Amino acid sequence: MNSIRTLTRRAALVVAAGAGAFLLAACGGDGGGAAHNAQDVSFAQGMIPHHRQALEMAELAEGRAASGAVKALAARVEKAQDPEIKTLTGWLEQWGEDAPESAGGMDHSAAGHSGMSGMMGGEDMAELEKAEGKAFDTKFLALMVEHHEGAVKMAALEESEGRYGPAKDMAGDIVAAQNAEIGQMNKLLGRSRG
Repeated sequence: MNSIRTLTRRAALVVAAGAGAFLLAACGGDGGGAAHNAQDVSFAQGMIPHHRQALEMAELAEGRAASGAVKALAARVEKAQDPEIKTLTGWLEQWGEDAPESAGGMDHSAAGHSGMSGMMGGEDMAELEKAEGKAFDTKFLALMVEHHEGAVKMAALEESEGRYGPAKDMAGDIVAAQNAEIGQMNKLLGRSRG
């Protein structure tokens, strides 16, 4: 009789411990095991090539832009997005997911780019690479507004459907920073047209 009670108690403790562990996992504990979902993976895998293209565009500004404001904006894009690429890549590695390969001289016609919000095609990038001075500034600003608008859409989706806290936080930062830059770029475009 005592052994039955002992077994029953042990079984109840095992069930309670298992339920507690499940509850902690579902709430997303801290550290490497924090919960993520498919949207978090999609956000990281999509934002890496998106940011890489923004960096590629920004790097062109140093030698081609006429406006100091455009050069400063390009420098801010580089400063913000390069570290984010490293963070996003780290999350994907931590989750056991594939990170998009680094592409020096990106193929802008690559599969996936055309369907990704705000990504530039090869023709746009070629035109930007050929432009200089005020023509570069106007083209850069117009393309970067479109590019940022795409990133804001991607980040807003992560904010609403993602699960991984740090990714949702980054998405919120992207929405705030890039919306502010969109406003600045639209003002610059307005001055250059006037």
